[in-house]
Amino acid sequence: MAHPRPDIAFIPTPSDAVAAMLALAELTPADRVYDLGCGDGRLLIQAATVYGVCGVGIDINPDLLAQARLDAEAAGVGDRITFMQGNLFEADVRQATVVLIYLLPHLNLRLRPHLLSQLQPGARVISHQFDMDDWIPETTIKLEPSEEDSVLYRWRI
Repeated sequence: MAHPRPDIAFIPTPSDAVAAMLALAELTPADRVYDLGCGDGRLLIQAATVYGVCGVGIDINPDLLAQARLDAEAAGVGDRITFMQGNLFEADVRQATVVLIYLLPHLNLRLRPHLLSQLQPGARVISHQFDMDDWIPETTIKLEPSEEDSVLYRWRI
């Protein structure tokens, strides 16, 4: 069976941007973090390791998800993170208090109505590199110097 083709190639989030995204999310152990297009799971693994959160990673690529599960187990946080294969535009994110994304601008815009309809007031959306057009972020941070001169955005529902 052929796997669905992803809308975007996997590009790993640089380690400095991972740390900055998680700090920008203002995580506490009570948060439930969803990473949409989680790839190898690095954001969730670090969030669980450093901040003690539970989380859900959703990606379309089964090979990346298999690696993410192995890495989470190796980091000792496999019991706190669930990795699921699926379409991030159809994912049930109603339990999320934080949503992490690193998607292209047109994908962010496609995802925006889904997030606005499902997330509860106070939930945070953190994006690496790309904004959401006319949805003005609460906070914008440019990482300089950085591995990629990353720009991070935070919106609060």
